Amino acid sequence: MLQLLTEPAASASRRSLADWLVWQEQLNPRAIELGLARSRTVADRLGLLPPTCITATIGGTNGKGSSATLAAGIWQAAGYKVGRYLSPHLLRYNERIAIDGVDASDDAICAAFASIDAARGDLPLTYFEFGTLAALWLFREAKVDVQVLEVGLGGRLDAVNIVDADAALVTNIGLDHTDWLGPDRETIGFEKAGIYRAGRPAICAESAAPHSLERHAQAIGAHWQCAGADFAAGWAGDGWNWQGRGQGQGVAYANLPLPALPGAMQIDNAAGVLALVTALHARLPVERGAIEDGLRGLSLPGRYQRIGGLIVDVAHNREAAAVLAAQLRAEACEGRTLVVLGMLSDKPAAAVCATLATVAAHFFCAGLPPPRGLREDQLAAIASASAVPASAHTTVSAALKAARAAAGPLDRIVVCGSFLTVAAALEEA
Repeated sequence: MLQLLTEPAASASRRSLADWLVWQEQLNPRAIELGLARSRTVADRLGLLPPTCITATIGGTNGKGSSATLAAGIWQAAGYKVGRYLSPHLLRYNERIAIDGVDASDDAICAAFASIDAARGDLPLTYFEFGTLAALWLFREAKVDVQVLEVGLGGRLDAVNIVDADAALVTNIGLDHTDWLGPDRETIGFEKAGIYRAGRPAICAESAAPHSLERHAQAIGAHWQCAGADFAAGWAGDGWNWQGRGQGQGVAYANLPLPALPGAMQIDNAAGVLALVTALHARLPVERGAIEDGLRGLSLPGRYQRIGGLIVDVAHNREAAAVLAAQLRAEACEGRTLVVLGMLSDKPAAAVCATLATVAAHFFCAGLPPPRGLREDQLAAIASASAVPASAHTTVSAALKAARAAAGPLDRIVVCGSFLTVAAALEEA
């Protein structure tokens, strides 16, 4: 490992993608180090700022990934070349960076990393900063028309925020990453609102958003749009309707197809995306057909996904757990719901367990790897406090095996709590 850390940039071309990622995890001793100075300095050296394409930035607590994927899908269906950046990934790092729906290759990402390494000098970039810069570099090289960037953590000090978004969407605000972003929704909302820019669309898909979002948007002179007040969505038979405004006039779409991802929350996410797409319509014209294609083609692994007889969902905070529980109730089964749960120690495990206890008959608690992973005995103790039986298992594989052994023919197994938990289950399915 030390050899990698001290290896000169000239030999970087010989590193595999796996080598690069191991090296990046050691380059900066902090897994998370918020701030824009390092990323902006390197981006300037690489000529990545300002970008030559239109930028849509998407932040929020939940729904960022599906919203970014839907926006990218709509613009791609409209005939534009689209770059999409997500984090984290489930199974392969390459999932983070896609151009026109195709994940970047190992060679392409390694070439981006080599350019970034040569430009950074002695700046200790983090793993996430390397990835963000690689996405911007690859999108620039591919000459995309629009890049859709998902915020990693927060917004104001997230590396994605080195780019001035032409329009920005905040999906919703929940209590997550409180150690970094603050203890309440108003404080977290201010951090998320940092992706808004003066004179540009500032959209929020949550109708009951913290006041800090609108206050910040108004203070900087952004064009504030909020669900419920400036745009709205509603069910209509087997579809849904959306109405809002764009270019100073009303815009409406009736009887749109439902998003291909299940769950009522996907309507809220899609409504925010349509506000985003409409706000950029003058520069990126989109016809109704492209919107329909994007909705029907929406796919994102680990979001209420059925595979191998399992339901897997990356829900890892109280709000996401509530959405998952509601969907499970809407699709009630004749038997029991057995929950394979693995969580990180910095997530609200008690709140998640209490929320899922409304549908769960048993928690099969899996330990996740240190340093952030919650031990199986710790998680089982937390889960037991929700008055639902819980058992402890050293790994996700062991927990899944135990759940399958306990399941009857009418029971269902749900795997959730973390991207790591779902990734391990997908490898087993």
